[in-house]
Amino acid sequence: MNALGGIPVDRADAGRMVEDIVARIRAGEIFGLVVTPDGTRGGNAFWKNGFYRIARETGMPLTLGYVDRTTMTAGLGPTLALTGDVARDMDAVRAFYADKAGFRPERRTEPRLRDETGAAGPSDQG
Repeated sequence: MNALGGIPVDRADAGRMVEDIVARIRAGEIFGLVVTPDGTRGGNAFWKNGFYRIARETGMPLTLGYVDRTTMTAGLGPTLALTGDVARDMDAVRAFYADKAGFRPERRTEPRLRDETGAAGPSDQG
């Protein structure tokens, strides 16, 4: 991924990555940002909220992407303007991914943020 311009996330300080990306966007830097899903190394109960925080803090929309093992297809889904109602926004994300399966479906993590009762906060940075 480094050869493609990927930036590794320091899992011990993932919130710093969010802050850095938000600062780069606000400074007018133009770049593509792809956030890969959680749950690819092992099961997690929740997704990290970095993607949500970046979109909300910059006012940018979120475009959902997928690689679906079931249909052997990949592509882009809807572009969502996040509302700040985390539960409602994540309901839309869950609905899109409901019929998609990754390479290891047994490792799937339901699209859910720890805090779906309000704005995503630093408790799940990354």
